[in-house]
Amino acid sequence: MKSSFYKQPHIIASAVWLLVVIMSGRLLTDIGPWYLALKQPDWKPPDWAFGLIWMTIFLLASFSWHFAWRGSSTKKQKIILSCLFIANGLLNVFWSVLYFQWHRPDWSLIEAIFLWLSVFAIMTLTWRFSKFAALFLTPYIIWVSLAILLNLETIRLNGPFQ
Repeated sequence: MKSSFYKQPHIIASAVWLLVVIMSGRLLTDIGPWYLALKQPDWKPPDWAFGLIWMTIFLLASFSWHFAWRGSSTKKQKIILSCLFIANGLLNVFWSVLYFQWHRPDWSLIEAIFLWLSVFAIMTLTWRFSKFAALFLTPYIIWVSLAILLNLETIRLNGPFQ
């Protein structure tokens, strides 16, 4: 059993990815005076829901990585898949830096487009190996699409930012 686990490094990688992205996002998200002073659209979900939603999405993405890895057949495919998930995690973390640390929703909106594209790229690749894995990412792309609209509305209500 032990040797079987170590033959599947993607399980460790996806678990580390999950923890790093969740913890980084949590540490970088500052619901302080700047954020609380922002005008928000009426349709914005409550602040308490964001952590739960992101945790669920990242958990599903971690499962997606696992199933896509198992479905891929070559080392090259596994490397590309892993690189896409790692890049996606970095984009998630960088969005939090731009928005919550640097107070630049305008820049984070541009970055969010790259985040959306990274989710789309992962979905496209995983679809080839495991349709099941790609479907696990459906809530992710829907949520990032909603986040882009929310980010855009924040800019409209509060901009320009400097």
